[in-house]
Amino acid sequence: MTDQQAAHPDVRDAATMLRERGAAPQVGLVLGSGLGAVAEGLAHVFTVPYADIPGMPTARVSGHEGRLWLGELGGVRVACLQGRVHAYEGHTVSDVCFGVRLLAAIGCHTVLLTNAAGGLGAGMAPGDLMLITDHINLTGLNPLVGPNLDAWGPRFLDMTYAYDRQLQTEARAAARDTGIALKEGVYAGLLGPTYETPAEVRMLGTLGASAVGMSTVLETIAARHLGVRVGGMSCITNLAAGISAHPLSHAEVKETADKVTERFQSLIRQWVTRLADHAPSPSRHEP
Repeated sequence: MTDQQAAHPDVRDAATMLRERGAAPQVGLVLGSGLGAVAEGLAHVFTVPYADIPGMPTARVSGHEGRLWLGELGGVRVACLQGRVHAYEGHTVSDVCFGVRLLAAIGCHTVLLTNAAGGLGAGMAPGDLMLITDHINLTGLNPLVGPNLDAWGPRFLDMTYAYDRQLQTEARAAARDTGIALKEGVYAGLLGPTYETPAEVRMLGTLGASAVGMSTVLETIAARHLGVRVGGMSCITNLAAGISAHPLSHAEVKETADKVTERFQSLIRQWVTRLADHAPSPSRHEP
């Protein structure tokens, strides 16, 4: 049995349980390392620990709380995944993509993916926020490997606009509205858990990447397969190896994320608020 086939009943069961509890979100948020405080700003909220959701994999990395928050943000019904799981933890690709597939199954027509990332130069500095305009998948993995589930999406998925152009326009407008500087660039997704070598960082720069991390790309593919719009944003928490003046650490990632929490929350809130007037027509995203 393939990862796709195995994930299908678990996602369906989890979605049924959440809908029975009244979940009816429009927008999904996936909150990366140290960025989970956004969820705590929701109104009319209730939370569900991942451990209570059928089939939901449990986050094992510091900075990923492992709770699903449901409520309102800027007047929009949202579902926030406070933390994600990663392939480098030993999770399957289906585990990594379970969260975004669940968001689609409970009604999210749009998913905003966030992460902590290393800056690759080109004007990037710790504390910057970067709109993801495209990605490079260097994980060696793809959630669509195996027999295709036609009910989910096409066998050969077009990724020309992996990150929705209208969502990018709204993110830029949200940055102007809040007066928050927003960089833009290409995100390179690697498997991890090691940070990149200086030679690998030089390679990524040559390939056109502006930031590098260990998440997001597989989730983007899975969400797009389901017809869900995807927006992405990175918090640049450190400069990559060979650029940074000191050794890299996860503690630095969390420390920088904590420092930008207020700006990050304000920008995400305004981004979501702007989506209330630009909801797409219903499309296929029911696992």
